[in-house]
Parts: sequence; C-alpha cells; structure tokens
Amino acid sequence: MAKSRIQFICQSCGTVHSRWAGKCDACGEWNTLVEEGTAGGIGSGPATLRKARKGRAVALTTLSGEIEDAPRIASGIGELDRATGGGFVRGSALLIGGDPGIGKSTLLTQAAAALARQGHRVVYVSGEEAVAQIRLRAQRLEAADTPVELAAETNVEDILATIADGRRPDLLIIDSIQTLWTDVAESAPGTVTQVRASAQALIRHAKSTGSAVVLVGHVTKDGQIAGPRVVEHMVDGVLYFEGEGGHHYRILRTVKNRFGPTDEIGVFEMSDRGLREVPNPSELFLGERSAQAPGAAVFAGMEGTRPVLVEIQALVAASPLGTPRRAVVGWDSSRLSMVLAVLEAHCGVRFATNDVYLNVAGGYRIAEPAADLAVAAALVSSLTGLALPADCVYFGEISLSGAVRPVAHAQQRLKEAEKLGFGQAVLPAGSGELAGGIATRSFQPGALADLVARIAGSKRGHGGE
Repeated sequence: MAKSRIQFICQSCGTVHSRWAGKCDACGEWNTLVEEGTAGGIGSGPATLRKARKGRAVALTTLSGEIEDAPRIASGIGELDRATGGGFVRGSALLIGGDPGIGKSTLLTQAAAALARQGHRVVYVSGEEAVAQIRLRAQRLEAADTPVELAAETNVEDILATIADGRRPDLLIIDSIQTLWTDVAESAPGTVTQVRASAQALIRHAKSTGSAVVLVGHVTKDGQIAGPRVVEHMVDGVLYFEGEGGHHYRILRTVKNRFGPTDEIGVFEMSDRGLREVPNPSELFLGERSAQAPGAAVFAGMEGTRPVLVEIQALVAASPLGTPRRAVVGWDSSRLSMVLAVLEAHCGVRFATNDVYLNVAGGYRIAEPAADLAVAAALVSSLTGLALPADCVYFGEISLSGAVRPVAHAQQRLKEAEKLGFGQAVLPAGSGELAGGIATRSFQPGALADLVARIAGSKRGHGGE
C-alpha cells in the first residue's frame, strides 16, 4: 500500500517544505505553513519513477490562417459584458475575487437570472450558503421566477456527477472555490492542495464540455485572491470586484483576460434591489463637486478603453509636528512623495512645514502616472488658496527633472471631458494632433514650473485659463 507522506505547504504562496517552520522561506510570511498529507511511498519517489510512455507526434501549423472569434454568451448586463470582453466564453474558466459582502454573489445571481431568461441552462452551486439563503437573495433581486438550478454542495466529484445529467450547462457558477474539496487530495478544504486540485478538475470539465465556469475566490487582507497564485494562472480570466464600504458604487476590474482586453472596468451602483449599471461613471465621481473650493482638480484618466473623469482633492495645512504628515487615499503614496520633491526642487514650492492630505473623490483608486499633473495642480491650488477653473481638466506625467511627459489616449480623454461640459484642459506638450473645441483652449506646459507660475500668478484663482 502507498504510504502517506507529510509535507508542509505555505498557504500564501504554495511553496512545499519538508518540515515545519514559523516563517516561509519563499514569501517571508509568518505562520502560513500547514501540514498536509500526500499519497507517497510506492511509486512516488524519484528512485521508483514509472517508465515514461512513448510520446505521440502532434500536428504543427503556422501563424497564418483563419481566426475565429471565441463563442460567447452575452449576459445582457452591459457593464459585466464590458469587463469580460463581450460575455462569458464557452469552455473558459473565470475567477472573480472581492472582499466579503462586496456583492460578488449578488452580481452572479443577477447574471445567472439574465442568462436563464434567455433560455440558457445555468447551474449555481454554493458551498457557503444554503439554498434558502440563495432563494431569499433571488426574491430581493426579483429573479426568483427564473429557471436557475441551485445546489448546496462542496465535493467536486458530486458536483460534476450532478451536472452531467441532462443538457450541458451553459454556465456553471461555483461560490466559492475555497469551500470545495476533492477525493484526490487528503488535506482539509481551503488549503492550497485542495484549492489547486478542485480548480484543476473544474477547468478540465470546462475545456472538455464547453461550459463556461465562474469561480468565486476569497481575498486576503492585502486585497489579493487567497490561495496559491497558480490558480490565477490556470484560469482564462481574473476579475476583481472592488468598492468601499462607505460608498454605494462597485467596480468590476479586469486584471487578466485571454479572450479580451485587460484593465477594463464595469461600474455598478449598489441599491436595495441589487446592482444597477452605471453607463457614465464620470458623472458619478463628479456629482458633488465644489467649483469654488481650492485644492480640487479634475483628472481625465483611462481605465482600459474607457475614459473616466474623477476629482482629486488636496489639503495643505501648517503642521504642528516636527515631522509633517503625508496621508493619501486612492493614490500611490510614493508617487505623492515624488511630486512633492519635484515641486520643491524645480518649482520653489515648499511643503517642509506643512501637512499634505490627498484624496481621490468617491473612493476611486488611480493607478496610472498620468494623474501627476492633476495632483500637482491640486497641491499648488491648496497651498496658494486659489481655486482652479471649474471647467478645466488635467492629465500628464511628471518626470524627476520637472518636465511634463505625454501620455497615451489624449484625444479620448479630451472627448470625454468635452462631452461632460469641460471647456479647457492642461495637458503635456507633444500629445499629438488634437481635434475638438476643448483642444483649442488647452494649455500645454513643457515643464511643471510653467503650470505653477500660471496658477500662482492668477490673482483671482483662475489658474489654467
């Protein structure tokens, strides 16, 4: 008989250790090594490897040839279809992560109901909630009358045997992958071995049958999907469902997609009847602007192929402390330190005795460096007490030399701003040929000092005109 062999596997990175230790040597996390047994003994060691079978030749082809679009199942929920690249791809596996209570199950219930209304067979398997809880959510979402098939099960073999009966499911939803366990692995549910083995079995089923499989994943306190990173490499797409508890909007962000563009977002608004689509997120993030307040600048950003306008707020106040505070919400704190250093070194603007607070309105998070120019304008505006023009947008990257560098998609950013009623823009020089009325009223500083002089030199606070 095969003898069980004991291993210690890191639950953070999946590294296998021969003995227990308090700290993982690979990722540096503490208290993440968990004992797991594997089938060892006969046939498992290097000295007793089975004789390799003779391989078979596979057909080779060329790069040129006909290209077929991936067969998709459109849910009818526009923001969800945008994030997935046009709908769920048959035979693919999709991983959705998010904080507890953010709305992952609500979104998938609405998607399941929408597809079931179109005549597709949808199976929803929950390992965390009972069938009665799912029915209560469906009643709240007005989806109880749809023919979605439900099950509360955690064993992978039982799930695959259940969906094998009858017509092949068009969509299989697993909520969540951390609750599943398979007979192949001997460890407890939620461990690295079980998560990897369960995901592999479900992905194999998707590829062999053509069903679209959606896996829900828990996230760690760092905001990353829990479990080994190998699961993200196994699936065809990874989506993160983001949002702040104090705000009513949710963002579905694409970070991996083998069948469509990455960095796309879908914006939803949480209500008592579920998630509502927000087709124009710029109006949502600019809804409560104060036009006359200093320290506020509108940034024209890009999320995938979608331009988004969001307000950046800065507050510069005299510090009573020996070491001034630097607090950032929604942006990179290291990038704020860089912008402050450039303002002091090349523009003569001093922040050494001031506290600096920076906030992206609405709880939105900005990742692209094109926000540098808007942040610098908001900081100078707050320090001088001069309000920026209410109808002006800002975008551009700042280098350590003080130069303003061009960024991509300048024309799309300006079109979005003009559509929302903005009449002027501050953007880098050399952004290419720009068309439209707002482009003719744009200011293109070659260096950050030009923008600072323009803002500070405006007596009435109309910097950027």
